Formats: sequence, C-alpha cells, structure tokens
Amino acid sequence: MRIAIACTITLAVGALAIFLRQELFGSRFLVLASWGLAILFLILERLLVGIVRRVVLKRGFGATKTLLIGADTITARLKEYLAENPVLGLVIVKELESPDIEATRKAVANPGVEAIVLADPNFPKEKVVELIDFAHEQHLSFAFVPNIFQTLTTNAVVEVFGDMPLIELRRTSLEGWGGAVKRVMDIGVATTLMVLSSPIMVLIAAAIKLDSSGPILYRDRRVGPRGEFDTLKFRSMYKEYCTGEGYGGVSAEQFERELIEKKNFRTGPVPKIANDPRRTRVGRIIEKLSMDELPQLYNVFLGHMSLVGPRPHRPKEVAHYQKHHKRVFAVPPGITGLAQISGRSDLDFEDEVRLDTYYIEHWSPWLDLTIMVKTPLTMFFRKHRS
Repeated sequence: MRIAIACTITLAVGALAIFLRQELFGSRFLVLASWGLAILFLILERLLVGIVRRVVLKRGFGATKTLLIGADTITARLKEYLAENPVLGLVIVKELESPDIEATRKAVANPGVEAIVLADPNFPKEKVVELIDFAHEQHLSFAFVPNIFQTLTTNAVVEVFGDMPLIELRRTSLEGWGGAVKRVMDIGVATTLMVLSSPIMVLIAAAIKLDSSGPILYRDRRVGPRGEFDTLKFRSMYKEYCTGEGYGGVSAEQFERELIEKKNFRTGPVPKIANDPRRTRVGRIIEKLSMDELPQLYNVFLGHMSLVGPRPHRPKEVAHYQKHHKRVFAVPPGITGLAQISGRSDLDFEDEVRLDTYYIEHWSPWLDLTIMVKTPLTMFFRKHRS
C-alpha cells in the first residue's frame, strides 16, 4: 500500500510538472505503464529482499544477540515466540531474572550481547531507568514490554501555548475523522458479509433447529461505550440455559457459578469454562469456529458494535472491572479484535486488556484490515480449550 501511494504521488507530481510547463507528452500509455511497472517491480524487490532475509536469519546469520530480562509468564511466552520465529532476528544468548547493573554488565560482556529486552512489565521503575542509561552508554538496543499503565500514554499530542508545552492524552485516534472512516468501513463490509454469509447462516439455523429444541437466535446483554445493548447470536446452548430456566431443579445462574468454580481456567473478572456441558453438539462446532457470532453483523449495521474492537462483556462481568479495565470502553466493541487473533490459546484477561488498549491507541484502517484478514485463519487453526 505504501509503495502504491508513493508511486501514485510521484506520477501526480510528474503530471503536474508537465502541465505547468505546457509540454506535450506523446504517449499517455507510457506514463500509466511506468506507474504500474514501478509498483510491480518495487513490490517484487521488497519480497525478494524479505525472502533472502528470512533464509539468512533462519540459518543464524545476522541475528541480534539478545539479553532477556524477566521471570514471569510474559517472559516465558516471549522467549517461546522468539524461538519459534527466528526470522524476527533476535536470538536469546543470556537470561536474567531481576539483575542489578553490575550483573547486567557481566552478562553483556560475556556472550557479546547486542540488545537488551526487558520482558517483565512490572520491573521496578528505578531499575528500568538504570537499564536504559546502561544500554545507551554501551550502545545497545533496548526494548521492553509495557504494562497497562504505560500503554495509556502512547497517543499523546504536544501543543505549545505561548511558551508553555501542553500534552494532551487522547483516548484514541478514532476521535473525529477516524471514527467516521471506521463507521463507513463497518457499514460497507458488514453489508457485504451479511449477503455473502446468508447461505451459511441458513445452514447453521437449520442445524440448530434439528439438533435441539429452542430458538435459533438469542439475545445476550452486553456493555458498550453508550451503555447496555442486546447482541444477537446463534444459540449454542440448550434452551434451558439460554432462557435462564435451568435444569433438574438447578437454576441457570447457579449452575454457571458451579461451572466457574470447577472448570474456569482464566484469571480476572471474565471467566472461561473448559468443555462447557451446557453447549449442544452443533453449539460446540459453531462456537469453536466463532460462527455463533455471525448475527452480530446486524449489530454492526445498527451501530451497537464494530467489526473490529474489544470483546463486549456482560454487565455482571463489567461490575468487577478495575479502573484501568474500563479503558476498553473508549471505542465500540467488536466481533473480532487484536486480542481474539493473538496467541494460540485463550488469553488471560489482563493480556486481553493490554492488547485491546494497544489497538485503541494505535488504530488505523490498515490495522483493521489486517485483523479482519487474520480472523478466518485464527478461527480454523487456533488451539481452543472450550
């Protein structure tokens, strides 16, 4: 996209120069061909360089020797991800849990470290400053995993009033024209997807009706920036648990509490139940593939939701949010999102909030398109625990 935009701007500047000099150009085809070939060959050149780089890095040449600092779950996940993706160009040659500067200096000197990665988001602030100063002094690259509070400052705008600088912390780049662009994209893509997926939705509706008694669709109360609203979903549970009636003398709410106590594998206010016995046979399939959420395209069309955004949660779950969790209400909730496509297993709630906060602060139309393209791949190839 950047190459296409750059070539188009170059063509426009050239055309303007020809127009202002009042020169006649014999072949308009030559101009258009030059524009198209420039885009094609530049893209091919970038792809070729990328392929060569991947091959070289996979063989261990040109990789950056890295010191990894941290001892928590995020550190372990980052270590695993770097090991599985050598094309990123970072190879871990040393690990430390919570070192002081002297221990860091010895570690850097011994294997010849070229970069420091601080993976622990809760590392003491004083030590972080020392590490940054040390990295600058030794001419080392420095990178760190931000905590939830540090991600809140990524969308800062500096303005000067007289001789006084004023820093504004904007909620998101979706304010103003960004929100208008996102809404136009939502309406256009949601309408197209509703038309294209209508045969699939008809088949799912028939399967649900044949599999178990009860309604095909059900309304689920969720919370968004403008308050509570009803989401539409294909019914994936037995009707007794969707309607709240319960079964065998046990209310649906009480049974849910028992399941959370026994089978919840997720920390935080939003539980996740493994092998949920309330789901029907068809429900297990459509929930695993996220096809139970297809009717939410209608919610997107109405403006309650967006195609991409934080996952919407229930009022009783939102009631247990901590203050920084409510940051996700800066934008409408989405059918899919950065948290939904990240990782091979279900994320803890804090990790989900961190990813959603990153999305809110760094939104762009290109990021939305990337998430939408990756969503089908995640649906079919991710590891799912429920």
